[in-house]
Amino acid sequence: MKIAFVVPYVPNLIRIRSYQLITHLLALGIEVYVFTVGSSSEDQRDADSLRTKCTELHYYDQPVWRSLLNCAAALPTNQPLQSVYSWQPDLARDLAEFLRGKQGSSHFDLVHVEHLRGSRFGIFIKSKFPTVPIVWDSVDSISYLFRQASDRSRSVFGKLIPRLELRRTQKAEGRLVCLFDHVLVTSAVDKRALLELVPAGYKPAPISVLSNGVDVDYYRPDPDVQRDSETIVFSGKMSYHANISMVNYFAKEILPRIWQSRPTVRFMIVGKDPPVEVQRMASNPLITVTGMVEDIRPYLWKAAIAVVPLLYGAGIQNKILEAMASGTPVVSTPAVLASVTAVHGRELLIAENPEDFSREALRLLNSASLRQEISEAGLNYVKRNHNWREVAFQLAEIYNQAVLAKKRIE
Repeated sequence: MKIAFVVPYVPNLIRIRSYQLITHLLALGIEVYVFTVGSSSEDQRDADSLRTKCTELHYYDQPVWRSLLNCAAALPTNQPLQSVYSWQPDLARDLAEFLRGKQGSSHFDLVHVEHLRGSRFGIFIKSKFPTVPIVWDSVDSISYLFRQASDRSRSVFGKLIPRLELRRTQKAEGRLVCLFDHVLVTSAVDKRALLELVPAGYKPAPISVLSNGVDVDYYRPDPDVQRDSETIVFSGKMSYHANISMVNYFAKEILPRIWQSRPTVRFMIVGKDPPVEVQRMASNPLITVTGMVEDIRPYLWKAAIAVVPLLYGAGIQNKILEAMASGTPVVSTPAVLASVTAVHGRELLIAENPEDFSREALRLLNSASLRQEISEAGLNYVKRNHNWREVAFQLAEIYNQAVLAKKRIE
């Protein structure tokens, strides 16, 4: 099978879903032609790295100013800004040329389009090549995320953009799930959220839950790194409003309670692009804000525990899977159980409010044996339930179903 994989950001070890799906589909013998956009030298380096791993990679420069112009043009319309942010006419033109067979290659068996930001490319292909099967990986329900953010975000930006985008995104997602041949999401909650948006009288495409995996070999615990029983870690891209809200919540409402019992505990915030409000936290000598790091694993290996105080979100929290795979015990909130089946008290600890969260964190900090117990169970959980190879097998079968269904219609 030969597929075009359209992704509106360059896949890498941070944008892990598309990166791992591409590499594991290739391992299954599927030819993967990647079409992607980027705006920085870092994106170009990531594209060059991925080019060595996929069948072909076509990279298109997408300066931030062009994305902002796309958004400005969409403001008077009912289009979500997310859906136009990454629109790149050259990518669309070249993809169409491939599908016509004018690039020295026969047309693709299927087009895979990722995220709401990539959906416009899918719409374009659908209008030009109606017989080509299109699988849209929504990843999450963005409107479900926005609905939560507008109510629960702890940052001004986290409330402003969702409120601007919510109604537009709800309408768009309701239409998109009826437009393509198959739709993917990372959790059952996101599937239900999308189905609720389908307009009356419209028939949605088949929607499959395709969970994220984790590279257990890459993250496996390093016995040469000594755990620090005084260190708590939070990891994630710090420009993301949900992560900002989590860090604010933990630092302001949970960490002071922990310090009452263990005043020397250190909090490590690890992730690129922290905003000023997060950077200011480092004025406390017990809080470190790293910014971008080359390798997140040493921080996970060193920490006694990882915290994911999720207030709102959509899809699956990769940071939980990565912490478990690294052998780092996790404390989180009930919201994560919408996307993972790990059991409280066995593979992770769950707490609903600041008092309970601090108590569960202290239980782990105060007990090496409990940390070891949760660590081993969490590692076994991700090995059983979040293996990228198995996820890729599932996706390959979805591709086959989409191709066969399209042929039956023809």
